Amino acid sequence: MKRNPIKILDRYIIGKFLGTYVFAIILILAITVMFDINEKLDPFLRAPLKATLFDYFLNFLPYFANQFSPLFTFIAVIFFTSKLADNSEIIAMLSTGMSYRRFTRPYMISAAVIAIATYLLAAYVIPPANIKRIEYTNTYVKNKRVDYGANIMMQVGEGEIAYISRYDNTTRTGYKFSLESFKNKKLVSRLSAQTIAYDTLHKWQVRDYMIRDFKGTREEIRRGNKLDTIIPMEPQDFLIAKNDHEKMTTPQLNEYINRQRAKGVANIKSFEIEYHRRFAMTAAAFILTIIGMSLSSRKVKGGMGVNIGIGLVLSFSYILFMTVTSTFAVSGLTSPIVAMWIPNMLYLIIAVVLYKRASQG
Repeated sequence: MKRNPIKILDRYIIGKFLGTYVFAIILILAITVMFDINEKLDPFLRAPLKATLFDYFLNFLPYFANQFSPLFTFIAVIFFTSKLADNSEIIAMLSTGMSYRRFTRPYMISAAVIAIATYLLAAYVIPPANIKRIEYTNTYVKNKRVDYGANIMMQVGEGEIAYISRYDNTTRTGYKFSLESFKNKKLVSRLSAQTIAYDTLHKWQVRDYMIRDFKGTREEIRRGNKLDTIIPMEPQDFLIAKNDHEKMTTPQLNEYINRQRAKGVANIKSFEIEYHRRFAMTAAAFILTIIGMSLSSRKVKGGMGVNIGIGLVLSFSYILFMTVTSTFAVSGLTSPIVAMWIPNMLYLIIAVVLYKRASQG
């Protein structure tokens, strides 16, 4: 039975693409590990070897690989496509009557495989692993935990405003607490306490408390030493560390963002940026694949080195551009979703222009 040569070519290109992608990851990760060991040598020597290997490196490597997946994708496309072009393999493929559009198909299949893997890792696999990695760095490298808060105010329910003058997460205790309830913009009750202690999910214990109920012109006052109560807030709602967003899966991020918005918390930009970045990075696999393929599918004067040089410049500029636009969201110049998709929109235009030129060349 005669085999279909088109399918054979598809498997050939997909194999080259994904093989080069994996090789690029292994090569760059090896270099990264050496630099990381050199930078953190003292903490690594202090920490137990088992913790360094399994809590840090086992979780750091997939995290780093996924963070720079667009770079690895671009390098892989540029490298193996330039090699195909230099060996006149692409000319041979197109001379059989294959259209440039048809030639693109195995590239898009490979990009889809990378995009799906990138998203699943970023959304579900890496966040739980980051908990161990970040705990390791907080313990042995540099502590970035946020254990204290001051002048904390948030909406914990409809018409309910909570305030804590100071909170210490090491003892899970807040000081000078108040909970005010409003109805039709009128204060109907106020709970105040000298201290409030966090127990478990939404369970708090107030001590030395006073409850004032306002009923028209009357006021009822109740006092007590200890009261267990349910208040829909947790320490993680107001003690936000720099890398907390990296610990959450995508569904958890979405739930957390919606909950914080409902409570009127403003300091959630990093969580919104991370949420939209995961989707933007997935789309980047397709955009950068088209750019890399279009740049390197034709022979150029100077050979493979020119294509690789251009590819590295474009891939690093993409990552840099995404970093810069994220600061726009932090400063409030744009929304997080716009900030994360600006690089994709710009590079999509570049991809379309380069693709048209390559297909007509």
